[in-house]
Amino acid sequence: MSTAIIESPAQERAAAVPGLGALLVLLTGTFVTTLDFFIVNVAIPATQRDLHAGPATIQFIVAGFGLALAAGLITGGRLGDLYGRRRMYTLGLSLFTLASLACGVAPSAGFLVGGRVAQGVAAAMLMPQVLGIVGTVYTGERRARAFNAYGLAMGFGGVFGQLIGGVLIKADIAGLGWRSVFLINVPVGLVAVPAAMRLVPESRAPKARLDVVGALLVTAGLVLIVLPLVEGRQQGWPLWTWLSLAAAPFVLAAFAAYQRRAGERALIHLGLFRHRAFSVGAVIAVLSQMAVASFFLILALYLQQGRGLSPLESGLIFLALGAGYFVSSSRAVQVAGRLGRQVLAVGALTMALGYGLLALVAGATGGGIGWLIPGLLLAGCGMGLVMAPLPATALTDVEPRYAASAAGVMSTALQSGGAIGVAVVGVVFYDVLGAARFSAAFVAGLAAVTCFCLVAAALVQLLPGRRPEEAN
Repeated sequence: MSTAIIESPAQERAAAVPGLGALLVLLTGTFVTTLDFFIVNVAIPATQRDLHAGPATIQFIVAGFGLALAAGLITGGRLGDLYGRRRMYTLGLSLFTLASLACGVAPSAGFLVGGRVAQGVAAAMLMPQVLGIVGTVYTGERRARAFNAYGLAMGFGGVFGQLIGGVLIKADIAGLGWRSVFLINVPVGLVAVPAAMRLVPESRAPKARLDVVGALLVTAGLVLIVLPLVEGRQQGWPLWTWLSLAAAPFVLAAFAAYQRRAGERALIHLGLFRHRAFSVGAVIAVLSQMAVASFFLILALYLQQGRGLSPLESGLIFLALGAGYFVSSSRAVQVAGRLGRQVLAVGALTMALGYGLLALVAGATGGGIGWLIPGLLLAGCGMGLVMAPLPATALTDVEPRYAASAAGVMSTALQSGGAIGVAVVGVVFYDVLGAARFSAAFVAGLAAVTCFCLVAAALVQLLPGRRPEEAN
């Protein structure tokens, strides 16, 4: 078992850089947690029939995971600084495995909701540690490649979630049906947890302390934002959603004021935002995930409800998106070496071009599904060029002792961006759907996600000019 504890830049340089096995173990956690955010969508119809769940319960099966994850990521990053990033990663992955088992054997819809929330809490514990460990133990080109691999794993979990879920439900292994989308995580966790304890080096921030008040304030602030966004549209935007959104800025302002007074024990060191790469990169992360998560939603709805495809058939269409993502993300480091920060702008504009092409096909022809493939390939290429280099770009100037906390902020930006994007684009999609066909609603949703991409491309120009692979 690896026992090296890295607490300072000097110790970091002296420590042996972990091998490929350690990175693969870390990326496994990234993949399965991202996968579970998306895979559950294809299981919802069967789950509703089997557990006799009502619409509100079904919404929480989907939203409970994302809400717990987004609300807990910053605190999870700080716990890694305090107690050790490998320790929190293995604990989080162990709990995620147990929660997945609970979801897979759930006897009732309420039990499944609890399991999904537990999955989200566990994911919030492990996800920030991946970027934190990578940012601490790797330097230079190794760090850039590791960050690229992180983006690749996260993208694969999102892009192929629909396909993997469709295949598992279609295969109906041992008659498990929808339960297999959760139980598949159990053997993965049983292998990955002991491997992490043996292969991944330990690291933590020196003299770190847990800011309990800050943790409560930031969690409350994020819940006040994310909960009404994920539930508001389905419930018709009742008064409580608007009161919650109105209260959120005041709670987050109180959190920021408290952090300024907290000094070294602060949950988030506000000095991180003095680094232009980090602050602008976090905003780009929000916008890019708004575009990606909401696109996955409206594409799945268009394919299954608008075009009548089965979950497996819809998942196969996602292969075109995945192919584009794989090609571009696997070459993203080389492209960033030539273009520097502009690789993110090129990626965002390529996504916008792909969405525009899809809008033309859906709006003008409504013909064969095959006509969607060129637009999906372009959109996938754009996603790879954004998601793979973005972590290296945003975290390039972060001190190793703040790596997990910064990673928690970045992960929170991504997850919150997904929730916000789904809420905003969902409103547009369903408003149009109420008076028109699925194709018109899909086109309207694509127009919204295209705007997110264009704004992200413009913000790239505010980033420092240094290339991602030059980060040390």
